[in-house]
Amino acid sequence: MPASPRIALLGFAIECNRFAPVSTQADFESDVDLRDEAIVAEARSAAPGMLPDLPGFVGEMDRTGAWTPVPLRVAQAQPGGPVDQGYFDGLLAEIEAGLKAALPLDGVYVSGHGAGLSTGSDDPDGDLYVMVRRIVGPDVPVIAVFDLHANVSARMVDNVSAFVGYRANPHVDIGERGIEAAGLMREALAGTRFVAAMAKIPLVAPTITLLTKTGPYGEIIAEGQKHVGRVIANVSAMAGFAFSDSPKNGFTVVVTTRGDRAAAAKLAGDLARRTWEMRERFRKPMTSLDDAIAQAKAVIDDPARPAILFADVADNPGGGGRGNTTYILRALHRAGLKGVVLAVFNDAPLAAEAHRLGLGARFRARFNRAEADGFSEPFEADAEVIRLTDGKFVGRRGLARGMSMDMGPSAALDLGGIVVVVISIRQQCLDPMQIESLGFDIGKARLVVVKSRGHFRDGFDEFFPAERIVEVDCPGLTSPALQNFAWTRLPRPVYPLDPHTNWAPPGHINN
Repeated sequence: MPASPRIALLGFAIECNRFAPVSTQADFESDVDLRDEAIVAEARSAAPGMLPDLPGFVGEMDRTGAWTPVPLRVAQAQPGGPVDQGYFDGLLAEIEAGLKAALPLDGVYVSGHGAGLSTGSDDPDGDLYVMVRRIVGPDVPVIAVFDLHANVSARMVDNVSAFVGYRANPHVDIGERGIEAAGLMREALAGTRFVAAMAKIPLVAPTITLLTKTGPYGEIIAEGQKHVGRVIANVSAMAGFAFSDSPKNGFTVVVTTRGDRAAAAKLAGDLARRTWEMRERFRKPMTSLDDAIAQAKAVIDDPARPAILFADVADNPGGGGRGNTTYILRALHRAGLKGVVLAVFNDAPLAAEAHRLGLGARFRARFNRAEADGFSEPFEADAEVIRLTDGKFVGRRGLARGMSMDMGPSAALDLGGIVVVVISIRQQCLDPMQIESLGFDIGKARLVVVKSRGHFRDGFDEFFPAERIVEVDCPGLTSPALQNFAWTRLPRPVYPLDPHTNWAPPGHINN
């Protein structure tokens, strides 16, 4: 092993929703798009703004011995539509040129996601890993971390040495997975040869069924971890991301072993079979909007009842939603309910107007004047500007803990008892600081509405235990009601969209 092994650092991470607007260069630049030494500087900073796996990897490599980082390019964006092909081609070309110029390398670390699309490819993640392997050759360890919502292709698995998927949803373990990847990299540098195998089943589960503290998904992940040891290096149960609507959709188990391909294939198949046998548990009802409003009214009218939280799961920016549907807001306003905080509403023109008018201004707030589509309908209400900030904060809980975050110029508008936190940079609500940074005490609200699918749970659990969270059934780009979408590339039949879907393990005769 070299005294100071040269490890290339690169990243491409975005969760793509086929039905959302195209993700552009501007989307990456407003989140994370770093080159060269800026990557290492950010990873080693006190509050990095990038996904925590890369700081975890760099920190663990620093801790465990000498090494030479070779930073190339890291591009990460908020979930959105397929990536503009021109931007992706340029990213790929720059990484390829950087790898060639950096040779010889002793290893490559990739901060990935796995549910990417581009306007010209259903598998840009696979395109990246094929290119990396082609440049560095078959013997250089390539280790990558993936979101557990990755849609896994054989091209992805076949071209990495070790495949490391998140194990927690909400994703509070991202930094730990980077640390794990660094440990595997040290092993590979010492001579261990990893091999990986995958097994896929026709299960595309609604996102609200994929929490890991309880339920079937958490159980299958826990079962996989029981096998990690001397031979099995990693077990990743990847649920996938339905809204990518891609040929590689489907629940996939990836097992990495220390040289035993047969063991990897057998365990992946066994865990896939166990998951398929519990497929009916990957169904979950939501609460209708009318019933949700009735619950809210009962809570607000009776101070003895504990406060509740509404999750607007169908408009989750963390899955490609625009963060600006008004179905719940309209219903609350129509019902005249008070003591409500709604966060965070993505509307840059409205936030800019509030900043221009200033604190205390009263005006007619027009929501969605610049973006009106099938879901992002305009809405108007009398409002008062009660808070203004630049939108910058450091997360304090859950996935965002310790991360530098930026909502862009932000404003709190009071619509007569309903406070709406309006932001300029699209993102989901996952940390209390997105409300508290505007001076609000969440504990005093009777109802909090978050535009998020699940990451808010580890951020807001100090206020709202699971039994006081209501997942509201509304239209939107991330609705868990999968039958509402016009699927074009999703493999069919698939469960639960097609309830009578059959599947049998390879080699099994299905009677």
